[in-house]
Amino acid sequence: MDKTRIPVIVGTGQVTDTTSKPEEGRSPLQLMHDAVKLAAADSGAQDQGAALLRGLDSVTVIRLFADTLPRFASPFGKLANAPWAIAQRVGAANATDLVCPPQGGDSLVMLARACERIAQGESQAALVVGGEALRTELAAKRAGLQLQWGEDAPTTPNQLTGVRSFRSTRPEDMYTKAEEKHGMRSAIAMYALIGQALRHAAGQTVDQYREASAKLFARFAAVARDNPLATRRKGYSAEQIAEVNAENPFVGFPYTKLMTANVFVDQSAAFIVVSEARADELGIPQDKRVYLHGEAHAHDTWFVSDRERLDQSPAMRLTSRAALAQAGKTIADVDVFDIYSCFPSVVQIACKELGISPDDKRGLTVTGGLPYFGGPGNNYVTHAIAEMVQRVRAKPGAYGLVMANVGLVTKESVGLFSTERPNKPFMRADSDAIQREIDAQTKVRFTEAPQGDATIETYAVLHGKNGPESGVLFGRLAATGERFVANTPADAATLAKLEQVEGIGLPGTVTQVDGRNVFTPRFG
Repeated sequence: MDKTRIPVIVGTGQVTDTTSKPEEGRSPLQLMHDAVKLAAADSGAQDQGAALLRGLDSVTVIRLFADTLPRFASPFGKLANAPWAIAQRVGAANATDLVCPPQGGDSLVMLARACERIAQGESQAALVVGGEALRTELAAKRAGLQLQWGEDAPTTPNQLTGVRSFRSTRPEDMYTKAEEKHGMRSAIAMYALIGQALRHAAGQTVDQYREASAKLFARFAAVARDNPLATRRKGYSAEQIAEVNAENPFVGFPYTKLMTANVFVDQSAAFIVVSEARADELGIPQDKRVYLHGEAHAHDTWFVSDRERLDQSPAMRLTSRAALAQAGKTIADVDVFDIYSCFPSVVQIACKELGISPDDKRGLTVTGGLPYFGGPGNNYVTHAIAEMVQRVRAKPGAYGLVMANVGLVTKESVGLFSTERPNKPFMRADSDAIQREIDAQTKVRFTEAPQGDATIETYAVLHGKNGPESGVLFGRLAATGERFVANTPADAATLAKLEQVEGIGLPGTVTQVDGRNVFTPRFG
């Protein structure tokens, strides 16, 4: 094989800051720059990687939360072209492929893109980096500080508009009007609804499910405890994760605060991909080289309320199979995993689709997961990749699998990593074929104006600072079997009862009140 067309990951860098005062905290750009320098040094290249950075021809920056979600819009300025700003700081004058992909955590897809461009002779050295400073930003706003994090640029980045793989996951593109109207425009609501569906499919009570979820995440917390880059290192027990108290309230019943991603962090991560020829030129040691052996990506039925089954993910199942097949491996050949973990339900679905147990002895995270390691916006998977590279380096010949999730169990991607040199040229899996198979699946029958007798299909109780605030649910009409979305009455007695009894299958009546569907349950 032509070494100029064999892609290899040669350096990774990660930064976590949990202590700096807001007036001393680093901006996202500064955090990213620091992670890039660490990645260059990690490569073992000559001159601490300075020549490696100068030779970059491609720079990708994972989109900041400030540019993704309106509620995270920063008052401290905007980077007009973050890839250009990074390229300027590291002296990468040859970097002409300056990319900032659409909303969503597409780190694995961007890694595969970088590898494909090298395999096709379009690139020799690529950087992928991302970072967030939401911890510092929040503290600075509370302190009344006026920081300057914005930067103008002579050009705008390539946002890959029109590329099917990068369908937008902006909030306005992720929810139907009916879902929004009924207060479901939040990850907390949707992942709780999905979790309840999982619970019911597994034949668990609410208490059994919360206990199982807490045990699952206690294993994640134990990994974070031993990871110096993690933001929560207390090593929470299952009992602490499950217990509801002032420090750990319900956020979306049945999930507590310690079962959700921790986004207010200062973290950054980067990795560098070059051709083998460039690695040889720079004197990068063989023991620093890690290869992407397989990658596939696709998205499930886009809107949650359109999905026939809420406890499954065809995209997870098919992309994992494709990535493993591309590498010539099976799930039994994987030595270590990192599965995206913003809520328990996404890990639980992933385990179902991968065919592994939630307590698999190989472990399900190399970082500690989003609630305990940290959930830096769209960039968590860059950290997972960086850490996985270190893990497989430490065990030459081992295989590591990273599974990314974007949206509401929506966009899924899988990558397989090893120090073993591939015996064939790099080629991305046919993700378009996977997508066509998913798109051909039947959507659920849905009505926006339900009336009459019905039952609850899945439900959640959303909490605010003062406790339960609203009940959200998917229901089924008794007469037709059609699905609908609705709220329950918001009185305290109804919300409390929904947290005390089995709500799935509960009968009641649905009517329209002021343009919204209201399901009134009949408690036995």
